[in-house]
Amino acid sequence: MRLSRRALLAATTAAASFTAAPPAGAADARHHNPLRTGFENLAATGYARLEGQRVGIVTNPTGVTRDVRHIVDVMHADDRVNLTAVFGPEHGFRGTAQAGGSEGRYDDPATGLPVYDTYLKSGQTLADIFTTAGVDTIVFDIQDVGARFYTYIWTLYDCMEAAQLAGKRFVVLDRPNPVTGRAAQGPVLHKEFATFVGRQPISQAHGMTVCELARLFNGEFLTAPVPLQTVRMTGWERAEFYDASALPWVPPSPNMPTPDTALVYSGTCMFEGTNLSEGRGTTRPFELLGAEGIDGRWAAAVNELGLPGVHFREAYFAPTFSKFQGKTVGGVQIHVDDRGAYDPVRTGVALLVTARKVWSDFAWRSDNWIDKLTGSTRVRTAIDAGASTDEVVAAWQDELAAFRQMRRQYLLYR
Repeated sequence: MRLSRRALLAATTAAASFTAAPPAGAADARHHNPLRTGFENLAATGYARLEGQRVGIVTNPTGVTRDVRHIVDVMHADDRVNLTAVFGPEHGFRGTAQAGGSEGRYDDPATGLPVYDTYLKSGQTLADIFTTAGVDTIVFDIQDVGARFYTYIWTLYDCMEAAQLAGKRFVVLDRPNPVTGRAAQGPVLHKEFATFVGRQPISQAHGMTVCELARLFNGEFLTAPVPLQTVRMTGWERAEFYDASALPWVPPSPNMPTPDTALVYSGTCMFEGTNLSEGRGTTRPFELLGAEGIDGRWAAAVNELGLPGVHFREAYFAPTFSKFQGKTVGGVQIHVDDRGAYDPVRTGVALLVTARKVWSDFAWRSDNWIDKLTGSTRVRTAIDAGASTDEVVAAWQDELAAFRQMRRQYLLYR
């Protein structure tokens, strides 16, 4: 059954996935083939795939053109597409809410379009919202950052599932994975630890684009596949970091200010599961880590490990909100000097291991949130037992290898 379903999905997705034809005479050389996003390729066809459809779009402030116009504003002003509703994820459509918040139901002042809140909604509840909105096709266009616990990919998953329940078409517009599409890294989620920071068993740094993830979700995890169409990028290669795209960076969430933040996030977000600050309330969230009572011994300890592509500076800072608000704390700042060699998840584990050794007040959050972030009890219990960085990382290699093998058939770019 699985093989036949995969074969069917491969055939239907291949038929549905498309890009606009390149200009006549365009050269194959990379520098003659600049990146175009899924939205740009969709617009280049005159929105042909949306013709005759009442369209709703799941997006946030990252859904912009390269001249930083929001695609909702662009589509609303274009008679070739009938945009009738917007669906906002965590942080909201216009991005005004902090972590764990959303904007609720309102009418967008700029366009008059109804905006519906999808945050923490799934299944039939979300399907009913799509039905109430009266749309035929749901479009998804949000910039991801490449980490399993970044919630927008699970908004994608929940919306795909709800669209299937509501009998709607689903179209995903691709954007670059800002930290490249290289090999997946980190532990794979165990299903019993599924939450909104990880619905399904993928690795902590998945190394995929949202179109590739949509294909994987449809082929592996949804009970019944949704009618899926993917609009690929052109001119993107898996080894490229975000700065190669020449696209503007719009923070996908309030604490993701730069692509440098995304680079470290899949490792240092694990500090959300501890009593240390992960840098929220500073200008360098997830690059600054610390707590009261930590001194230069932490930076020295982690530098001694000789982790590839990264060095650590002894740092002191005072968060303006979140943990240790208004207090001066000590810790480290992460400085990545070789992005190609840098492994964010291994680095995050090394930081946890060394923090526990040098700071006697180190503790996990009382709700064991670290288990939700890492996808099992394994990382927490191994570190508590005194395991080294290499021992912690070695423990997930078999399941990671299996995930890497599974993801290969859903990749769209070389």
